[in-house]
Amino acid sequence: MLQRRFLPNLILGGLVLLTFAGCSKKDEDPAKPDPTTPVLTTSAITNITQTTAACGGTITSDGGATVSSRGIQWSPTAGFEKTYMAADPGTGTGTFSVQATELTPDKLYYIRAYATNSKGTSYGNAISFTTLKIPVDSLADIDGNIYHVVPVGEQSWLRENLRVKRYRNGDAISQVTLDSQWKILTTGAYCSYDNLPENATTYGNIYNWYALNDTRGLCPSGWHVPSDTEWEKLGNFLGGLDVAGGLLKSTGTIEQGSGLWYAPNTNATNSSEFSGLPGGYRINYGTFYSLGNVAYFWSSSDTASVNGWNYVLDANNGELQRNFNLKPNGFSVRCCKN
Repeated sequence: MLQRRFLPNLILGGLVLLTFAGCSKKDEDPAKPDPTTPVLTTSAITNITQTTAACGGTITSDGGATVSSRGIQWSPTAGFEKTYMAADPGTGTGTFSVQATELTPDKLYYIRAYATNSKGTSYGNAISFTTLKIPVDSLADIDGNIYHVVPVGEQSWLRENLRVKRYRNGDAISQVTLDSQWKILTTGAYCSYDNLPENATTYGNIYNWYALNDTRGLCPSGWHVPSDTEWEKLGNFLGGLDVAGGLLKSTGTIEQGSGLWYAPNTNATNSSEFSGLPGGYRINYGTFYSLGNVAYFWSSSDTASVNGWNYVLDANNGELQRNFNLKPNGFSVRCCKN
């Protein structure tokens, strides 16, 4: 049988204290260290264009506190005196990548990753890069969208439909998606077909007439929305409105997998290199129609007080049709050089 072993008794003032071997006060837990800011590095820059670049970072330590925000910061100066930021939607440690946008073509930038926790913000190493130059015979709008220039006779036109979201002075153009709001507009607005961003990438944005008539300017500097007379001049140079449409339309059909027009895309040769695309339109009460079938282009000229002149390319004929429509309608815009 095991026997409990007692240490010698201690007698204090007539009281007997028994002390057991092996009993001692438990050590207290050491104090938890204060958190520090995160530790991270900046990743290599990829996908550099005239106006965008992809970059990110790797967070190797959260510093003892959860990383609540992370992203990239860029600047035209090495000291980051003037900065722009793009946040990653994630949190915590690990690797992330986001896009720097609205950059200026052919310009030197400095970029670095950042991470923030309750203690503060840390930055990764700074990396420099230069955006690409705009190709010859091209230009950029205020949002950095690149367009190619095509000469037709004595005129110069943009080869792509306008995609800008801001007026030339930097003010935002209202983006209106709801039918109930679109149909009551009396000021400038834009949208993409079916409100899908990918349609804007291919066909450009759709604008009501009020946007192109705004004094703040819709087209890039040195360019303007063509008048009714300028559209007519384009058609006449290509042989007249009855045949000009075929020379202005991009070639191929959806059915054959060779283009963006529905068959038959009558008489389409694109010999003018105008490359007209069937971006459809938005009717004045808000509904979208005819993607793949027609291209509606505004002119800057109006008729009476409620209508604006416009020009139409159609899959079913080779004409450049002249028409007028209510100003709340949403059509594509091509710019003409001053």
